Amino acid sequence: MRPYFSITLQEDPDAIASLALGLQKLKSDQRLVLSESAKRLLVARHSHPGSLYETLRTIQNRAISYAQFSQSDTPIPEMSSRLEVQKFEFDRKDHKVISEYSKATVPSEIRKQIKEAMKEYYPSFDFGCLDDLLKLIWANNEGYVRISPAKRVAQLIWLYYQSTQHGTIFFNVEETEDDNQQQEYRIMFATGIPPQLDFIEQVMEVFNRLGIEVNRAYCLIISNGVFPYFLGTFYVQKEKGDTEINHQQSFDRLKTELYNTQIISTSSDCYNEFVEREIMTGAEASLVEAFISFCHTNLSHSQPDRFNLAEVKRTFISHPEIAKDLLRLFSVRFDPGVEDRDSAYRATYDEVFGIIENYNTGRRHLDRVRKTVFHTALSFISNTLKTNYYVAEKTALVFRVNPSYLNELDDEFTADLPADRPFRITFFHGRHGIGYHIGFSDIARGGWRTVLAHGWDDYVNNANTLFRENYVLAHTQHLKNKDIYEGGSKMVALLDAADIKDVSIVTRRLYKLQYGFTNAFLDIFVTEDGQAKNPQVVDYYLDDEPIELGPDENMHDSMVEWVASQSVAREYVLGIGIMSSKEIGINHKEFGVTSAGVVKFAEIAMAELGIDMHRDAFSVKLTGGPNGDVAGNAMRLLLERCPQVGIRAVVDGSGALYDPVGADSVALGNIVLKDDVEAFDPASLHEGGFILYRNVRRTEGLRELYKKVICTPDGLEEKWITVDEFNREFNSLIFTVEADLFIPAGGRPETIDSTNWQRFFLENGESSSRVIVEGANSFITPEARVELQKKNVIILRDASANKCGVISSSYEIIANLLMTEKEFLINKTNYVDDVLEILEKRAEEEAKLIFLRHQEPGNTASYTDISASISDEINTHYARLFDYFQKNPKLSEDPIFQKAVYSHLPKLLRSKSKYRQRIKNLPIKYLYAIQASEIASSLVYRCDRDADFEEMLKGHLVRTFSNLDK
Repeated sequence: MRPYFSITLQEDPDAIASLALGLQKLKSDQRLVLSESAKRLLVARHSHPGSLYETLRTIQNRAISYAQFSQSDTPIPEMSSRLEVQKFEFDRKDHKVISEYSKATVPSEIRKQIKEAMKEYYPSFDFGCLDDLLKLIWANNEGYVRISPAKRVAQLIWLYYQSTQHGTIFFNVEETEDDNQQQEYRIMFATGIPPQLDFIEQVMEVFNRLGIEVNRAYCLIISNGVFPYFLGTFYVQKEKGDTEINHQQSFDRLKTELYNTQIISTSSDCYNEFVEREIMTGAEASLVEAFISFCHTNLSHSQPDRFNLAEVKRTFISHPEIAKDLLRLFSVRFDPGVEDRDSAYRATYDEVFGIIENYNTGRRHLDRVRKTVFHTALSFISNTLKTNYYVAEKTALVFRVNPSYLNELDDEFTADLPADRPFRITFFHGRHGIGYHIGFSDIARGGWRTVLAHGWDDYVNNANTLFRENYVLAHTQHLKNKDIYEGGSKMVALLDAADIKDVSIVTRRLYKLQYGFTNAFLDIFVTEDGQAKNPQVVDYYLDDEPIELGPDENMHDSMVEWVASQSVAREYVLGIGIMSSKEIGINHKEFGVTSAGVVKFAEIAMAELGIDMHRDAFSVKLTGGPNGDVAGNAMRLLLERCPQVGIRAVVDGSGALYDPVGADSVALGNIVLKDDVEAFDPASLHEGGFILYRNVRRTEGLRELYKKVICTPDGLEEKWITVDEFNREFNSLIFTVEADLFIPAGGRPETIDSTNWQRFFLENGESSSRVIVEGANSFITPEARVELQKKNVIILRDASANKCGVISSSYEIIANLLMTEKEFLINKTNYVDDVLEILEKRAEEEAKLIFLRHQEPGNTASYTDISASISDEINTHYARLFDYFQKNPKLSEDPIFQKAVYSHLPKLLRSKSKYRQRIKNLPIKYLYAIQASEIASSLVYRCDRDADFEEMLKGHLVRTFSNLDK
């Protein structure tokens, strides 16, 4: 055995003794357990290709912290096979414990030896990081650092560091010599957030499948204080006669397949049917999975029964030959090594199109379904403009798609979508989820939400409607973004949380998906001279694409900061401007920017009913909790500004509060922006009020009961109600509680729809609320809005009422582009005050215009229709102006047009010359967009339509008839 074998087993003399005494047992047994405990397992066995993989399959439910295996140089005495000793440790450290790793103390002599080894073998390493990284490894596995040679620990630190510099994943091959001066290869592979507990097994399966025999391996799974990291070192013998080219090709395949372990699961149908049967590679199977997800989500939202996920998957698995034809077409279109691409693609496309068109099994209904699926996949390939599929260093796939593919689908698959077509669609596919980014203009912004699906049924149901929900949200965002230079977009990802109860594991999956999607996004959208910078990305679009994101559901603060820093590191055109609500930014919840607009709309609407919210008594009900961004700040503003407000109902994820008089303002104020509604002090309830607690349950026999506290004439009474009773009361509150004003500021989209809007009316026929101000997106479906307004309910829709959040984010990005971080922090208070002033102004302008148009003689349009028409007018002007400035760049330099830019900026930026001078350094598209936006909105909000029409006619007459003879 190699010397390192003795080093690593020096603390296991009993195991060595068991090996010496029991070696001959391997004549009859395949394996010999040398030592086994809760935290350790040592096994000796016959060595053969795949032997480690076989052992790993027997312990796949145990969390390995360290794995090592080594082979003897010679066969076992009196046997033909070599000896293989496998060592496993099961001692992963808690992330919270490791988060304090900086307090660890590494003995000075060990530190000195490792530093010297780093200088010798990795002289270009950033030695400013050494102490921190060494402490991190020490905190995770002190024993490993103590017994290992300094060179080996240095290799591990270097490997971890490299992975942090390459998007959490790294692969490297280097030639070396073993202790017998035999040439071999050292293969190093690291990845952050390995996708499953038994990840080492999947890694070894790749080596086994590719026929690469590993002689020794050393694998650690450590925590960085937030999530785990896999760090693996593998040694492969260099055989005589092997050429460098052969090895390079072999290692290129290995790299691709190891990276692909982040995208495909060994338990997936495509893996089992295509990879294990050697029909295609793991990477190709991942691409087929992406085809399946794209086809399913584009077809099922309108016909979930015909094009359910199982059927779409069967379509590909039943016809691997067609799947491979589609892969071949994809390769011709996007493999960067293809020559004479255009002619090769046209020929291959015609061939594959003919194969699909002639598909016929004699089963008419099934054939129609499957031809539709295959044609959708074909359309997906032909309309994809760039992808990161051929980028090796990836943990998710991304495809930038031309939305014109929607026009190639039958009308039945787009009838339930808004009629407007997006500017771009980007599709993401990962191991544990999928997603879309949909944008309705070149420069676009909107939030990134991740929906957690708990269980497979929940995942499939959400996947069925994912595309339509994203499309509607993005379209709504576009209507909402009318006051800023960015058009609307939305990114929605769906994560399969697999009904996992451990929150830390769910968070790990969430971060893995978000890391993967972010890096995939940057793979294709980081450009140089307008073209994708990565040479492995074949780019058919050939232009910069400034896309701004923002935090939404399940986007944690740490991820917001990471996305921004990664954008800077990878040199995306927007830098930190890719993401809003950063620490160096305007936090929506801290400053209540969205709620400022919601409450302003409510004030103007209530004034139309003769209610002065600052003086008169009125009642409110809300969805969204007191600790939520929009609902919480709306409550804060109502409590601060409206002394006679009565907040009668609050519904959030933790439960519900009802108080017929109005919740006690002091008790409510104590939890606003601090706690969910379940934290409300029940002692403050008025008679008839109650609190429902979703998270306080008990079991009686087979029944699960929920806690309910009621205020009776005799005091508080605790009751326990069934699941049905809880859901019935919880879901009915928004319909049955009477309040002058309803602010839906949380909850799932389409809560009020065509099937239940009637419940909003009381037994006497009156609506339970006279005014609805939508603080949450798409809470009420268009059909329900129509019916409610027919019965005289005033609805101020989401695209108008909650637009101030995105306006604030836009101004945060402007600050990122025109100010340094230091300048922003110094001026933050004044800058935020300027922005809040703009928000109040924008909300007031639109709200008053909506009511003004509604009251015009002969008007028959509803409030929401007027809102939509205002958005359409501004966006139409914007699109025309933006296009005009791009075609006439000199025009934008005219001083009168420059004034539009200054008008758009907050007072701080336009009043200080050093910031005004930086405007010319903005990306040219941004200058055009800001001018177009400010001019477009002013044309609608501040114009006299009759006077403008008259002026337009006079100008036309002067130009047309001025030379006419009298």
